[in-house]
Amino acid sequence: MLVIGSGPSGRRAAVQSAKLGKSVLVVDKGMRLGGVSVHTGTIPSKTLRETVLNLSGWRERGFYGRGYRVKQDISIGDLVQRLHKTLDHEVEVLQHQFMRNTVKSMRAGASFKDANTVSLVTEAGEHSEAGFDHALISVGTRPHRPDDVPFDRKRIFDSDEMLEVDRLPRTLTVIGGGVIGVEYATIFSALDVPVTLIEPRNSILDFVDREIVDDFIHQMRDRGMTIRLGSTVQSILSKADCAEVTLADGRCIRSEMVLYAAGRSGNVGNLGLETVGIEADSRGRIKADPQTFQTSVPHIYAAGDVIGFPSLASTSMEQGRVAACHAFGVPLPPPPETFPYGIYAVPEISTVGQSEEQVRESGVAYEVGVARFRETSRGHIMGVTSGFLKLIFALDTRRLLGAHIVGEGATELIHIGQAVINLGGTVDFFVNNTFNYPTLAEAYKIAGLDAWNRMGRG
Repeated sequence: MLVIGSGPSGRRAAVQSAKLGKSVLVVDKGMRLGGVSVHTGTIPSKTLRETVLNLSGWRERGFYGRGYRVKQDISIGDLVQRLHKTLDHEVEVLQHQFMRNTVKSMRAGASFKDANTVSLVTEAGEHSEAGFDHALISVGTRPHRPDDVPFDRKRIFDSDEMLEVDRLPRTLTVIGGGVIGVEYATIFSALDVPVTLIEPRNSILDFVDREIVDDFIHQMRDRGMTIRLGSTVQSILSKADCAEVTLADGRCIRSEMVLYAAGRSGNVGNLGLETVGIEADSRGRIKADPQTFQTSVPHIYAAGDVIGFPSLASTSMEQGRVAACHAFGVPLPPPPETFPYGIYAVPEISTVGQSEEQVRESGVAYEVGVARFRETSRGHIMGVTSGFLKLIFALDTRRLLGAHIVGEGATELIHIGQAVINLGGTVDFFVNNTFNYPTLAEAYKIAGLDAWNRMGRG
């Protein structure tokens, strides 16, 4: 098995193949193993978020007021210190995992020479070749950088470069209301940086339940963020004293820095896909079978962000494992229908199963139960003033169809909903089971009872 790229899908495919007794080579042109997830994406942004929440005292402001801070003057050095420590540890764990499973790795760029051979070029310019029976393309993505955006690393940054800023901005404009844009906008807002979020569409996070998104937008605006929905960007200028973003409606937004976070493109440019007859779309995404992750060339697989939605580290890992098992003839049961999404904004959003909009579209009769975190004793103890859990149940079967959370701990709490949905559980599970008290998880009991009271005993 040849694995091109060492991100979540690549590392999981490599280890799975090695566990099956196969010879594995991982090729990655990055400085260190780990791919985008470890170095510029998932781990850095979540580490940055955790550091900001700790140093700013964000979680304690429900008690001590909005002006409360753990550290009065937070510098970029405070944020980077923890970041480097975390990344070093992640790389160390990955290297040890490869060593333990006798996975060979090589720092080089790879391009297909034919359907069973790749050319490898190291940074020093040394050329070699490697033959393979099976290959996995897991090269990930990079920020989309349109030609008319003057990226300069002084005032205008993409999401990779944002981790390398030499100072905290006094003001920030974020262009793009997708997951990455929203995460960075709210992280900097938690540092009390005035932030403007611009999104050309009339809504953000379209795959999330609308009630959750509406509450999230309300929380952002409530703390002073400016949100411009339905606003197309006409021009972006980098000036000596500020960055200037002009919208199609004529409004001009000035800020010290601009983060352009409108989409990502697959890192397929130098792979030589045309040599083996694999096509990528205009954003560099490769089409792969959603069950097996085979490309149009059956023994060459693709997984992770390079195949597009959902582009989550968690799903990418599973895609890599499934691809490796399929390549070597190991049968797997069909995957569960639902998996959780986690958006590590401030506050967190997490969702699993169907949204209320999807349930309504399907024509299934349903009922909703809601629990606000401020109604729980644990919420009072933590000083939580916002956030809620929403559960959607089918009226005829009483089964849980969707669980949606906005607020502290959402990405951890969602797994209870995931387990109940995938095991076919009903509203009665929440009503009849005891939850630890006081916990935020007790919100499941409250939301279950809320729905049960409306549904009747059935």
